[in-house]
Amino acid sequence: IIGGHDAPTGAWPWSASLQVRQANGYFAHICGGVLIDERSVLTAAHCVTGRTLPHLWQAVLGVHNLYQPSRHTVSLRIRRIAVHPGFEQDEVENDLAFFELASAARLSAYIQPICLPPAQPLPTPQNQTWCFISGWGLTEEKGQGSAVLKEAQVEIIPLSICKQSSSYGRVVTTNMICAGSPMGGVDSCLGDSGGPLACYHASTDRFYLMGITSFGVGCGRQRFPGVYVRVSQYRKWI
Repeated sequence: IIGGHDAPTGAWPWSASLQVRQANGYFAHICGGVLIDERSVLTAAHCVTGRTLPHLWQAVLGVHNLYQPSRHTVSLRIRRIAVHPGFEQDEVENDLAFFELASAARLSAYIQPICLPPAQPLPTPQNQTWCFISGWGLTEEKGQGSAVLKEAQVEIIPLSICKQSSSYGRVVTTNMICAGSPMGGVDSCLGDSGGPLACYHASTDRFYLMGITSFGVGCGRQRFPGVYVRVSQYRKWI
């Protein structure tokens, strides 16, 4: 996360670290993921390209510092990985994958699923919605990943701006959401992919999973905000 800060412990209890077993036997963080019920984690399809075998992976829940698990942290094996059938690597369209956990996560104050967006869009009165990104990814475009979960507040950037030729042009579709800061400097980055764009709605006093971190040009660049999978378009598939 670029332009963010350390999240408070337990702030984003649906955040998962999706990790792949390395040659040395240790697991390494590859992507973020989002717990949507006791057995299901959503992530980005591009995270699993070339490594779709479930036994290569583990999902770590209730974790704050990747290198210092706490008593709230659990690592779970994966039973099944499903990649959205419409995912096209080059098009970055339908960049969504589903991890079925081998055993149900025991929910706690530190491990909670996030709500999926309802079929009918929620009323969003001005200044009634706050959106946040979180992850263990790079903190600068050419920097290092973060051991501690980072968070940042972002604003939704209208598709009309994001689709301008000086920005992403036709790459961005209505199945995507752009979010960041109009001036740049606040963004998701490498290693944050698959993590949540979570928006708080005052009317229901809940967070909703509006987006899954997908792609961008660099990180935190002006005119190139982060692009997220628009989760509301995929309720049926999920």
